Amino acid sequence: MTIQERIVLLDDAGASIGEADKLASHHESTPLHLAFSGYLFNDLGEFLLTRRAFAKRSFPGSWTNSCCGHPAPGERLITAVRRRVVFELGAVPTALRVVVPAVRYRAADAHGIVENEIGPIVVGRVATAIEPRREEVAELRWVEWTELLDEIDNGLVVSPWMMVTLDALRPLGRPDTWATTPTYALPPALRSIDHSHG
Repeated sequence: MTIQERIVLLDDAGASIGEADKLASHHESTPLHLAFSGYLFNDLGEFLLTRRAFAKRSFPGSWTNSCCGHPAPGERLITAVRRRVVFELGAVPTALRVVVPAVRYRAADAHGIVENEIGPIVVGRVATAIEPRREEVAELRWVEWTELLDEIDNGLVVSPWMMVTLDALRPLGRPDTWATTPTYALPPALRSIDHSHG
């Protein structure tokens, strides 16, 4: 049975203005909606870089950050991140926390499908084996953070949202020094939900 995922629609200030079906909402005029970008590390401090499955409807085959997704209406942010990591990667993340309260981006892929999102950057750790879902993830690899940045600076093409989120992360320094963002800094659509016990 196919689960009909719902997304939270937003105004320009990041406040909720309704909800909609996820698949039906992603097209050439995708409305602004709530999302998150996940950055996962292992116990060695290496970053998990993933490649979107080639069957994905938008940005197929793009290298990107560890996991992305959409909190469902009324869903706690950390709950949403954990749910998506388990679904896409078959692994249970730990120590999930927000390090950037919100980034905004709008980008169209080669087929005209638009991503139009506002969402926080969430980091966490993965210490278990990863068993990626084939229809979600084509490839993955662990990479040292500075090597990743060097690869991108030297031409590695990654998703538009990864470029935007990296622009927000680079000024923060090494991943092990990133500070946790307080709840009050999150977009209004998330602030009203208790995330402290995702």
